[in-house]
Amino acid sequence: MFQDTISLAAMADTLSRSPDYRVLRRLVPRISSVPTGHDTRTAVLLDTETTGLDTQKNEIIELGMVKFDYFPDGRIAGLIDTFSAFNEPSIPIPSEITALTGITDEMVAGHRIEEAAVAAFVDDAVIAIAHNSGFDRKFAERYWPVFEQKPWACSATEIEWRKHGFAGAQLGYLLNGAGYFHAAHRAVDDCHALLEVLAFELPATGAPALALLLETARRPTVRVWAEQSPFELKDSLKRRGYKWSDGSDGRPKSWYVDVCETVLQDEISFLRTEIYLRDVEPRQQSLTAFTRFSARI
Repeated sequence: MFQDTISLAAMADTLSRSPDYRVLRRLVPRISSVPTGHDTRTAVLLDTETTGLDTQKNEIIELGMVKFDYFPDGRIAGLIDTFSAFNEPSIPIPSEITALTGITDEMVAGHRIEEAAVAAFVDDAVIAIAHNSGFDRKFAERYWPVFEQKPWACSATEIEWRKHGFAGAQLGYLLNGAGYFHAAHRAVDDCHALLEVLAFELPATGAPALALLLETARRPTVRVWAEQSPFELKDSLKRRGYKWSDGSDGRPKSWYVDVCETVLQDEISFLRTEIYLRDVEPRQQSLTAFTRFSARI
């Protein structure tokens, strides 16, 4: 068996040096290590599995987290600890969720994720990162208030992955681009996968993806609401990157977009000249990593 392993590794190395082949290696999670010291900071990656997509009504059935240290330049210093727990919802898990995640009613029966355990795990983290923070943050804040006090970053939307040669922003695509494959759709496994994606050095910058993510997350942004915009111009708004809020969560029933402060006036000009055809002052909200992606905004 040992000889077979050596032979396979040698074959993989040979193939990877050829431009005609790409080699994907099974992701082996990093081993926990002792924190490296005062030159590093601590972050938490998290992923939730839920009974559905409604962040107000559906329930968490699994929480996975990976805590790690990183250097100021975005390099991963080491994995500190992992957290994985089931939570029994108030209703049976829908069959399509079981098919997607492999999580059954029997697996979660009698389980509850303790608030104190979650708070203790994330207490020393300076940032929380998810691969869809617009989804995961809303769920996490409902269950564990500690997440309301943390700045957040979204690795799916705060890096323009296509500009860096990736086929898309789905975690599986990114992990394949970094040279790995893994068992998807289990919470802690996805966190281990995201850690390797963030450790991957982007060819255009020569720096880890985490460095770009942190830089983007630190920038203030402004949410611009195109309230009462003409229905027939919705496609123009969508092409511009606007998203639709149906108003069910207390926010305006309207199209909106998040932009950097440096291009805010360009966005207002677009609305005035191409959407409303008049001088308007659209509703605006200032956002930072502490408020971005939260249901409270």
